[in-house]
Amino acid sequence: MSRSQLQALISDGAVRVDGRRRKAGERLKGGEHIVLQLPLPDNTPGVLPESIPLQVIHEDDCLVVIDKPAGMVVHPGDHNERGTLVAAALSRWPQLAAMPGEAKRAGVVHRLDKDTSGLILLALQDSARRHLMRQFQERRVAKRYLALLERCPPARQGAIDAPVGRDPRRRQRMAVIARGKNAVSDYRVLEGNLAGGRALVEVRPTTGRTHQIRVHMAHIGCPVVADNVYGIRKQRLPLARQFLHASGLSFTHPTTLEEVSFESPLPAELQTLLNDLRTACYG
Repeated sequence: MSRSQLQALISDGAVRVDGRRRKAGERLKGGEHIVLQLPLPDNTPGVLPESIPLQVIHEDDCLVVIDKPAGMVVHPGDHNERGTLVAAALSRWPQLAAMPGEAKRAGVVHRLDKDTSGLILLALQDSARRHLMRQFQERRVAKRYLALLERCPPARQGAIDAPVGRDPRRRQRMAVIARGKNAVSDYRVLEGNLAGGRALVEVRPTTGRTHQIRVHMAHIGCPVVADNVYGIRKQRLPLARQFLHASGLSFTHPTTLEEVSFESPLPAELQTLLNDLRTACYG
């Protein structure tokens, strides 16, 4: 089981220490009696493979790196059962169906939002999946994003260190809240004088909270362009998805133990918009 699955069991009260519920972060002294109540096996049908084209950046025996398009959900969930990255991957790599764990997340070691494009990593072997998940948990994976912001941050570079958790008023959203999980995003302004006062920034999150970059940028008053959840309600630019792209990914290969890096250029619709803003500003 993954660490997040075990943490969920602890939160649900399925782990008892000397007959009492305990928090996930509490230390044990030794000699306690621990009872873990495992859920029944998931007998729901697996994901149906779908023949959907994928842009594969790298492939070997244990992992693949895919350039995910905006609009594609990583794995099935509420109201998103078809057309997912997992369904496409199962069609191309049928061996994923035999991987232990939840069938809907076969091979998944991290996620991207539906309307965020860019590099995503899938494991083709369970040993590679566990190795890669451990790297993510230990924050040894370097992720780089390009984001166009509605306003330029006050500093050319900096770190946003603000806890992120479920928004208590709107449960479908995330927010910066005192009881949230630790979240840190380092950013650097690449172009700060674009039309309308907008700015192109590179963001390197050192944690991986849900919607982290979008929440952090909105928190400092510089929301991501075309973000219809955390950004400006009335969009002023002709863009049907948020301007957020996972442009770089670096990690240790599970079998060679070498550091590997991959890059992805901006998709055409983002590059076109960026060029238009440069032209409007500089002529």
